[in-house]
Amino acid sequence: MKTMRYIYWQDGNMWLGYLEEFPDYMSQGESLEELQENLKDVYQELTSGNIPGVRKVAELQLA
Repeated sequence: MKTMRYIYWQDGNMWLGYLEEFPDYMSQGESLEELQENLKDVYQELTSGNIPGVRKVAELQLA
């Protein structure tokens, strides 16, 4: 099973967050569990190849 890191926080009654690898694509949920499910959906959409120009975060190794 693949894992992916995500950043999340609570704002009032809502949980907000985004996948660390895709910081431009946020989601929300009324509970942390709902946010996690929504982030899984976001991941599926972003990696499906159906959305052009998806921005990602990567690491560059410097000498």
